[in-house]
Amino acid sequence: MNIFITGAAGYIGGSVATRLLEAGYQVRGLVRTQEQADRIKRLGITPVIGTLEDQDILTREAKQADAVINAASSDHLASVITMLNALEGSHKAFIHTSGSSVIGDDARGEWKSDKVFAEDTPVTIVPEKAARAALDKLIIDAAQRGVRSVILCNTMIYGTGLGASQDSVQIPPLVAQAQKSGIARYVGLGVNVWSNVHIKDVVELYLLALKNAVASSFYFVENGEASYAEIVAAIAKRLKLGAPQSWPVDEAIKEWGFGHAVYSFGSNSRVTAEKARKELAWQPQYTSVFEWIENDMKVKTGAIHS
Repeated sequence: MNIFITGAAGYIGGSVATRLLEAGYQVRGLVRTQEQADRIKRLGITPVIGTLEDQDILTREAKQADAVINAASSDHLASVITMLNALEGSHKAFIHTSGSSVIGDDARGEWKSDKVFAEDTPVTIVPEKAARAALDKLIIDAAQRGVRSVILCNTMIYGTGLGASQDSVQIPPLVAQAQKSGIARYVGLGVNVWSNVHIKDVVELYLLALKNAVASSFYFVENGEASYAEIVAAIAKRLKLGAPQSWPVDEAIKEWGFGHAVYSFGSNSRVTAEKARKELAWQPQYTSVFEWIENDMKVKTGAIHS
């Protein structure tokens, strides 16, 4: 079975592609550069050099593949439309990677939400995430056009990547800032909570979804949760730094940008993945982000400034 995957040199896409190869699939992967192509080719992935703007490439690859996994961007509308148009009427799988910041709030680290979202929980989408929510709906609705469309809405993913890229998008920036400054920091009070999941459990769910998920399925992906204050405390311990400190959101925005500071590090994003466990028999194995940070997280060497 031939799978076309976008973002094949990235953290999620590369990890999923590697797992698919282990399971006996043939994988063609979209990458932007020759250097990325060389890296994924060494892993056994057939590289396709292009971008999400290349409609002809996306159309050709989607039509030729037995299934498509979109792991390059949770927000790129034009590429999703192109691939769905190519798959229309084929009943092939289109598995899209979304992210649970879509149900995030504007807590800015100052409070812990008591709401835990299931897939059918009503949610008021903040304006900054309206486009992502609309894209997710477009994908779900593609089932009416003869596409087996599935969305996996990942929470905070931790763990070393299995493919060409080892770093996820949330914990490594916290570590880098702590190493650069000598102070581990969280936004505001850091009491905001995110659900989380290990990358090895994530890739198993992609495999299950590819095999068994029905059209118009949407699944949250989690196996635990933690506040950012707790996560940053674990990072400080791992780096042998002093007690972590609060960071005003305006300062955090200067370091990480508005989107990361407010909606990755400052928001609450609490969900349950019971639907995936029940419908797809997903059985995640990794339960502690703290254990991973303190014992297994790879730390890049470099000067720590006080």
